[in-house]
Amino acid sequence: MNSSHTKVAVGLSGGVDSSVAAALLKQKGYAVTGITMEIFDGSIAVEETARHACFGPGEEEDVASATAVCEKLGIPYSVIDLRQEYRDHVIDYFKNEYLAGRTPNPCIVCNRRLKFGFMLEKAKAAGIDFEYFATGHYARIEKDEDRFLLKKAADSDKDQTYFLYGLTQQQLAHTIFPLGPYSKDQVREIARSLGLETANRPESQDFIAGRDYTPLFNDDEIRQGDIVDENGCLLGKHRGIIHYTVGQRRGLGVASDRPLYVMDIDADKNRLMVGSKKSLFAKGLMASDLNFLAVESLDRSYEVKARIRLRHTTAEATVHPESNDKVKVLFKEPQTAVTPGQSVVFYRGDTVFGGGIIEKAL
Repeated sequence: MNSSHTKVAVGLSGGVDSSVAAALLKQKGYAVTGITMEIFDGSIAVEETARHACFGPGEEEDVASATAVCEKLGIPYSVIDLRQEYRDHVIDYFKNEYLAGRTPNPCIVCNRRLKFGFMLEKAKAAGIDFEYFATGHYARIEKDEDRFLLKKAADSDKDQTYFLYGLTQQQLAHTIFPLGPYSKDQVREIARSLGLETANRPESQDFIAGRDYTPLFNDDEIRQGDIVDENGCLLGKHRGIIHYTVGQRRGLGVASDRPLYVMDIDADKNRLMVGSKKSLFAKGLMASDLNFLAVESLDRSYEVKARIRLRHTTAEATVHPESNDKVKVLFKEPQTAVTPGQSVVFYRGDTVFGGGIIEKAL
C-alpha cells in the first residue's frame, strides 16, 4: 500500500495505543483523521472511578485526551454520536444475555457493530473522507491470495484477535492495525519520545465504570432465586442471576465442605446449579452465529486450537460443520467452564480461522 496521501480515519479512545497508532501512520505519510465514539448519554447512574471504562462519565476526559493528541499531531478530529446505537446494540444485548442466563461479551459486539460499523458509516455521512480505518488493537492483517487473514500480534501477551474474529473480509480489506509488530513497552516508549500525554495513561479494559452492572437493570429484573446442587437439593439463595457466570466460585454465599462452582444458570426457573470443579469439565461445545476468516465456509472438519474465553489457553480441538449454521467442537482434552454466550475463537498457527458464540457445553 502506498501511504503517500492515503486517507485513514483512526479510532481514538484517549489512550496510549490508539494515539500511537495515529502517530505511526502520520509518520509514514498517511493523511490521518481522528474519530471517537460518543456512547455515554448519562441516562444510567454509573459511578465514576479512578479506573476508566468504556461506558461511563469518564468519556469526557477520554475525548479531551484524544483532542490533545490530535492537536499535538496536527490532525483533524471529530466525535461521532453513537449513544443511541450503543444502547440498542450493546447495552440491550448485554442485559438480554444476562437475563437469559448467558454471559455476554460486549467488546466483541461493540467492535463488530459499532466501531467497525456504525461509527464509520456515520463518519462518512458527516463528510469525513477516508479510505481505510485504523485502531490501536494489537493484531495483524495479511493478504493471502484472495483472502485477508487476521493474525495474532507479535506481542502474545497483548494479542487482541479474540475480540476481532467477527470482522468481515470487506472490513479487513480496509483496516490497518499499526501496533501489530510492537510490544506494549515499545508503544509507551514511542508515545514518550513523541511527547504524547497518553504515554503513561493507565489501561482501561472494563466494560462499565466501577465494574458494577447493576445500574443497567431494573429492580424487578434482579430477583433472588434458589441455588441447588446436581441432585436438585436446595443449598441457599442467590442475589439474581445477573451476578453469576459458569465456573464462578467466589461470592456464592453457600456453606459447604467442598469448593462449589456455578455449573448452570437456568433463567426460566431463576435458579443456579452448583457442583464440584470436576463437574465443570466438558468434552466439547456447540456454537452458532459463526464467522470464518481463513475459509469462505466450513465445508469439512478442521483441526484447530480453540479459545473459549479471553484468558483461556488455547486447546487442541476439531471443529465439525453441523446444519443450521452451527458447529460442533470436540476438545482433545476436556476443558473447564465452557460458558454459553461467550465466544469460541479458532486458530490455525497464528491465523484466526474463525469463531462463533457458544450455545452449550457437551
